[in-house]
Amino acid sequence: MAVNPPLVALLGATGFVGSAVLRELAARDVRIRAVSRRPATAPAGARADVEVRAADLTEPGEMAAAVAGADIVVLATLYSAATSTWRVEDGDTAAERVNVGLARDLVDALAARSEGPPPAVVFTGAASQAGPSDKGVLDGSEEDRPAGAYDRQKLAAERLLLEATARGAVRAASVRLPTVFGYGPHSTARDRGIVSAMTRRALAGDPITMWHDGTVRRDLLYIEDAARAITAAVDRIDAVAGRHWPIGTGHGSPLGPVFEEVAALVAKRVGKPPVPVVSVEPPAHAEPGDFASVTIDASAFRAATGWAPRVPLGEALRRTVDHLAAEAERA
Repeated sequence: MAVNPPLVALLGATGFVGSAVLRELAARDVRIRAVSRRPATAPAGARADVEVRAADLTEPGEMAAAVAGADIVVLATLYSAATSTWRVEDGDTAAERVNVGLARDLVDALAARSEGPPPAVVFTGAASQAGPSDKGVLDGSEEDRPAGAYDRQKLAAERLLLEATARGAVRAASVRLPTVFGYGPHSTARDRGIVSAMTRRALAGDPITMWHDGTVRRDLLYIEDAARAITAAVDRIDAVAGRHWPIGTGHGSPLGPVFEEVAALVAKRVGKPPVPVVSVEPPAHAEPGDFASVTIDASAFRAATGWAPRVPLGEALRRTVDHLAAEAERA
């Protein structure tokens, strides 16, 4: 390891995305401060020097302590209610405290430094911040018109960081992720997204359900490729700071065929006929974005960083089914 390797403060280190970023960073000659409410586990065989810090970042002074001395900060925190995934109700002040307040606290902590270059920050944003769009493909040039509370909060946090970059307080970039899913051999965090949720249904022998006719498309990005995109932004922060970057595979997959492939993979794994894939009435909490097709053109980010997704959708689905099937067998 280098004499003075950079210190990366990874905030949200036990989350679905954060834990994957931790695995990616752990293979490098860096120092990592892995910060989360519950203690993270250093990846086996880590090359990096990993410091584990359990902290509630919403408490006074905890953010400043978490990023003290950090050269790079990855903000991968996410508020989620106990019974939900990422959805946020209007007026949910606890969600706003995490999704927006932590970005504000981070800017305040880093702007207070009096020496050295502005610290680098990579923010894990969401492609859905753009809101429903008539464009067939999102490339980052569209005007942001977020529809739901979660997307409005993520956009507010992103703007705080980019405004601080314009002032010279930090060097921040936002990596806007599409529908990220999946598991790999070393996964430690639960994926509560739609692909894994429907895989669990199929493993339980229940029908896979859709709130539409299956033609709605999603740009599905495997979790390991998402983590590599975030670390690519860390590596090329001077090239990407000051703006947001939509990330994706460039292919919008119709969810009907995706779920049929999941059903077939599960059937092969458990030795039973595939469960049916059926359309059902959407629930009251469904949002316009649930019925909008999304494909991401990430060519600008690829050109700036050299990143490209590596794991094909079929292989990512197989890995996910294998992981969840093994999990169910152990249970």
